[in-house]
Amino acid sequence: MTSLVSWRDAIGQFGRSILQWMAGWVRIVHFGAVIVVLAVTPSTYGAENRAAMARHIYLDTVPVLLSFTVMTSVFSLVLSRIVVVTALSYGLTRYAIEMVIRVLVLELLPLAAALFVALRCTIPSGSELARLRRRGEIDAMAGTGVDPREREVLPRVMGGMVATLTLAAVSSVGAMVLSYLAMYGFTLSGLAGYTRMFGQVFTPAVAIIFMLKTLFFSLTVSLVPMASAMQDHRAGDHRTSAELRALVRMFAVVLAIEVVALVGNYS
Repeated sequence: MTSLVSWRDAIGQFGRSILQWMAGWVRIVHFGAVIVVLAVTPSTYGAENRAAMARHIYLDTVPVLLSFTVMTSVFSLVLSRIVVVTALSYGLTRYAIEMVIRVLVLELLPLAAALFVALRCTIPSGSELARLRRRGEIDAMAGTGVDPREREVLPRVMGGMVATLTLAAVSSVGAMVLSYLAMYGFTLSGLAGYTRMFGQVFTPAVAIIFMLKTLFFSLTVSLVPMASAMQDHRAGDHRTSAELRALVRMFAVVLAIEVVALVGNYS
């Protein structure tokens, strides 16, 4: 009888955990939809909201742009050189740059930009938003007639999105230039062949998938931490647990997006 009761309790606890997990995701999806609607609503962009948005875009993009560009440029140059030298030794030169472009530009750099912005900008912004909520400032702002989603949440989301898209674009362009230099050096003799190869890799379908993947990466790393901060923080929660929840959820969505993109590119 004791064993039966314990099994029943365990099953009940498991069921409650599943329901709480599903409810959390439903709240996040609903919150994200509300923020997207606010982002496309012209009345959202009042003078004070525009100022807050510009501040967050600047703080999330400019301070990290140089360091991320240098880091990814060094990585791109080293990887390109390794691939080119290895391909030359096996007589596979014509496939070297194509592989570099596919691995770096299509897969690694958008993912690296999203994760870098998440760890450097959006998760700390989500923690700051959670602190404002715990101190009651979010409720006080709502009590004065100011929508905290417009004033505090949307600027942080837009800052994270712009930072992710900017870092992905700049690092991808840098990787393309460095891969050309690693293969051909400082000469224009290989430009025609390189351009033709680049066009063969970036077919219209692949280009659309690349742009959509980068856009959804930026949405994920910007929305999930803010939604977790606004929806999940209860009395007694610790900052570490809140950040961990946001990180786990964000990684799950990013992984799902990457898997779908891989299926679309290589199926």
